[in-house]
Formats: sequence, C-alpha cells, structure tokens
Amino acid sequence: MTEPLLVDRTDAVATLTLNRPTALNALDVALKEALRDTLAELEADRGCRAIVLAGAGGSFCAGQDLREHVAILESGASNPLTTVQAHYNPIAARLANLPKPVVAAVRGMAAGAGASLAFLADIRIGGPSTSFLMAFAKVGLAADTGASWTLPRLVGHAKAVELLMLAEPVRAEEAHRLGLLNRLVDDDEGVLPAAQELAARLAAGPTVAYGAIKRQLSVADAGTLADALAAEAQAQSICGRTADHRAATLAFVNKQKPVFEGR
Repeated sequence: MTEPLLVDRTDAVATLTLNRPTALNALDVALKEALRDTLAELEADRGCRAIVLAGAGGSFCAGQDLREHVAILESGASNPLTTVQAHYNPIAARLANLPKPVVAAVRGMAAGAGASLAFLADIRIGGPSTSFLMAFAKVGLAADTGASWTLPRLVGHAKAVELLMLAEPVRAEEAHRLGLLNRLVDDDEGVLPAAQELAARLAAGPTVAYGAIKRQLSVADAGTLADALAAEAQAQSICGRTADHRAATLAFVNKQKPVFEGR
C-alpha cells in the first residue's frame, strides 16, 4: 500500500511530501491523519530543526478529497464536516505554533485546504506553474484550516474577502506580488530543491530564536503594543539564556562565524 505521506530526513531537515499524485494530493482521512500525527512527532523531535512541506507530482494539494466527502454527505451524517475539528484544526494549530521553521514548496496548484496549508508555512516558494485557489465557496463552504486567520495577515482584509468570495485562481507572479509566495524560482523543478536549501539554512540557525520570533509575531498580530512588549520580554528572557546566544555573541566579538546548536 502506498504511504499517503512520505517523510524524508536529511540531517536536521524533514521533508513531508503529500503523496497522492493521481488525486492531485487531495486530503483524504489517511493523509490528514498521517500529517497531523507526523507533525506532532516532529515537534517533539529535537533532531528535527526545520520542515519542508511539499506535494508529489505536479501539484501541491487540491484540498479536501471531495470524492471521499461525497460518500459522507450521502450517508446522511448530521455533521458531515467533523474533519474540521478532528483533522484540519489540529494540523493548522500545529503548523502555526511549531517552534521550528516550516518552508512550503508550492509546485503547481494549491487549492482550498491545500492553499491553507501553504499559508501556514513560515516561507513559501513557488515556480511558474504555482497557483492558489480559495475554492471553498465553489462548493458552498466557508474557509477552514486557518485561512480566515492567515489570509488577511498575508494580503489584507479586503483582498482576503475577494479571494475567498470570488474564488478565482491567483497565478504565480500575482501570488508573489501579493505575498502569498515569498520567493519565485524560474523553473518548477527547482521549487523543492530551493525550499530544502532554505530549510537547511534555517536548520543551521538559532532555532530557539526562530520559535520565539514566531510566537511574538503571533501575539503582536492580534494584540496591543503592551501585549507585544510583554511577548518580546518573555522571548528575550528565553533566548538570552540559550547556549546559542552566548556562543554567537562570543563569536561576533572574536570575529568568528557562529555555530548554532538549537539550544
């Protein structure tokens, strides 16, 4: 049986590949459970210091597997979208709060929950064929997998309303301009290598500080200046006690290149 999620480890970088290419990597229960559980394992794994999220074949992820979903609808279930609480919410919370960098290699289409997954990454890299489609309204649904939270932060409230309600595709160049993509490479074949190269660079950096940066930005996004200052004080208290901070400061004073160990 083909594994729905491939996990490849290269040094401190874990590459998670959504592996249903014949279904455009649509998210069925097996894939959602594998992604949810693997992210939990990697969060606790001190040897993993950065994560790459990718899709097999020519697409990133087409979102919810609607063929599987039709069967649920036809079963007469009183709540056909329990998958939001069981799968999408835990996956979104885990990606957003991981204390280590996440890079999305967005090759081809990222639609619906697939686009939402990409938006939860810290950095997104795409190529010429990359496109995003907030497809929820096309099937009579509102946003999920954190898109109502991530999208306004990436493109602003007004643009988020447009993308969610009109459900029109956003091609690579426009996605880059809007901030849905951080980087755009010239060749689709280069998307995954570029993402893995960047993840390796991040994995070799001060990963405790990266986790603290993610937490303080999350607080600042939704809070007041006082909230942000409190989060900054807490973050610096944590980072200031790390071996990485001490070693990097001494290296700077001695005009040496620092070596970070993530502790």
